[in-house]
Amino acid sequence: MVDAPASPLAGRSILITRASDQTESLVRELKARGARPVLQPMIAFHPPSDFAPLDNALRDLRSFDWLLLTSANAVRALLDRAQSLGVDVMHSFAALRVAAVGPVTAEAARRAGLPVSQVATKHQGLALAEEFAAEFARKRILLPRSNLASAELPDALRRLGAQVTEVVAYRTFAAEPEGEGQSDFFSGRVEAILFFSPSAVRNFLNWDEGKGGQLLRSISDQSRKAAVVAVGPVTATALREAGLRNILQAQNTTVEGVIATLESFFSPSS
Repeated sequence: MVDAPASPLAGRSILITRASDQTESLVRELKARGARPVLQPMIAFHPPSDFAPLDNALRDLRSFDWLLLTSANAVRALLDRAQSLGVDVMHSFAALRVAAVGPVTAEAARRAGLPVSQVATKHQGLALAEEFAAEFARKRILLPRSNLASAELPDALRRLGAQVTEVVAYRTFAAEPEGEGQSDFFSGRVEAILFFSPSAVRNFLNWDEGKGGQLLRSISDQSRKAAVVAVGPVTATALREAGLRNILQAQNTTVEGVIATLESFFSPSS
């Protein structure tokens, strides 16, 4: 019996700028390939400062035609609050049509019992309005999201004549690097950094600038092969606007897409 060839990720340190509870599947697949995932969240999430708009929407779900979910964080925040209010998810959300920004968000919603009927193929918020314009036109839409979310999607929906109710489901803050991840930053062991949102990019760059830009210089060193990977087109745009070059954009936002992008980059033939 011939042993399967080792993954090109074997022995490589992959820094993930996302919390552990959001990356369990990715960490598991990286470890299965012999990689060393290093978790260093660059953003933290907190409840809204005012629950009233979210609570009002949850208590009046029958007034909406569509629920648009643009992240797994929005799914978790929405369902956690619904549970706190005693809102029956299976019953109260049954009359709503649900659309998700991508397969990861759709899977989180389906696991919670939400009936997702549409998933954007481009895996970005604006794509929802572009791909399903006919279905969203002149409809009543509930859009729970972060306090830092872009205005592009609600603006595009309103141009379709939709009545959009935006509610802050959670707030996004910077997280200070510490522990294992921080030590790896400066050891030269990090061979790839994964970014999942523009907020993580901004917070990372602000933190690195405060440290003299050491990590950016390290990963820009042409003498070593290192990858800066954007998971999603919006994140890729944030990295380019920050001046980073040679950015890899994951094939899609799924775990499989991220793994495939990394393996292609580190393949001996690339």
